[in-house]
Amino acid sequence: MTPPESVILEITRLEAAHLSGLIGQFAELMSEPASDEDPAVQRLVPDAYPDDEDAAREFRSLTQDDLLDRRRDDARVVIADLAPAADIPEDPDDPALRESVPIVLDRDHAHAWLRTLAAVRLVLATRLGIADADDHVDGDPRFGIYDWLGYRLDGLVRAVAGDLA
Repeated sequence: MTPPESVILEITRLEAAHLSGLIGQFAELMSEPASDEDPAVQRLVPDAYPDDEDAAREFRSLTQDDLLDRRRDDARVVIADLAPAADIPEDPDDPALRESVPIVLDRDHAHAWLRTLAAVRLVLATRLGIADADDHVDGDPRFGIYDWLGYRLDGLVRAVAGDLA
């Protein structure tokens, strides 16, 4: 099946507002000068040469800033795409919060979303101590946002691949 030229992401205004805030925090993390000491950021820029510390350090010094800049740029694309849907009323009982809003993503924007959601999920996994599947406990509320991002990421992967079955 041929991948579609664009995909439509349905999201509630409340989800869009929360996701926009989360992606904004991620973009800030990518901009912090001390971020290279952060284990979550290190997980986003893994060592290219795990058996050669000097080569790994040199490769990281040559590529890390560019990679983090691209991650931040992708995050900005996602935030801009979310902006119309993330405009929410102040009244927490307003039914508009649960209103579903379609976000049309062209191929480039969809890929920016995929990269960003996957990267945010890796940051959350690091913060939650998830190194492998055994570290995740289904139903544990601490993993709620992590699981929700996984759900959204899976749906977007399927849509981009044209696999809606």
